[in-house]
Order: sequence, then C-alpha cells, then structure tokens
Amino acid sequence: MNASVAMPALADLTPMQAFAAIPLAAICCDQTFATEEAEVIRQQLLSRAAYRAMEPYAFGMLISGLLKRLREESWQELIAAAVPQLNLDQQETAFALVCQLIHCDRKVAAVEQEFLLALADLMSLEPSRTRQILEVCEVMHRDCL
Repeated sequence: MNASVAMPALADLTPMQAFAAIPLAAICCDQTFATEEAEVIRQQLLSRAAYRAMEPYAFGMLISGLLKRLREESWQELIAAAVPQLNLDQQETAFALVCQLIHCDRKVAAVEQEFLLALADLMSLEPSRTRQILEVCEVMHRDCL
C-alpha cells in the first residue's frame, strides 16, 4: 500500500485525507449513499490536483479507509478530527462542497441539516459566510421548472 494513503489515527489525518473525509461524512451521515451524491463527490475530489494525481488504486484506498473510519467512528468524530487539519480556504471549500452534496438530491434530511450545523460550528468561517454558501447551494439545486 502507498504510504501516503495509509489511514492514520483520526487525530493525525493529513489535510488531503481531512478534505476528503468531510464530504464523505456528509453523504454518509443519513445512512444512505445516493448515486447523485457518489457521483458528485467523485467528480469534485478528482477535479482537484492532489486527488487527480493519485493512482486510481490509491484514490480508492483513501476513500475505503475513510469509509472504514466512518463505520468505526461517528461522523461527528470524523469531522471534529478533520476540520482542524484544514486552513481557512480549505475549510470554506470543504463546506461549499458539503452544501453542494447535501443539496444535489434536492432533499435535505434532518440529519443532513444537523451535519451542516455541526460542521459550521467546527469551522473557522464567519457565520455570515456559511449562510451565504448555504443560500447559494439552495438556489443552485432548487427544482424550479
């Protein structure tokens, strides 16, 4: 196994692992893994240079390792360990990605709303910024036709 893919203890997540962990926790928090969500997370992660540069096997191992952690730990513990590993720009992008993922199926379950609030509380973003990101995602994913 590639050493950069090995999954360390939760407190020791690398920024790359932490960034992937947050949206993965978001799509798993409601105990479902919708096709739309899986497609969006894959596309969004692979659109970033760090993940795109990974061998497909290494990327799969990264996601598998994070899913294993989610089965062993709660999503609350995973995001609490992941957020501090990210700088402010990374936190903002991760939050926006989570909002996009949660809204992509046009159904926001109560647990998903709880996830968004918990994540916003953990992040260093201004509350007005998190509200702005949430509002934009809601508008983008509105089924208005």
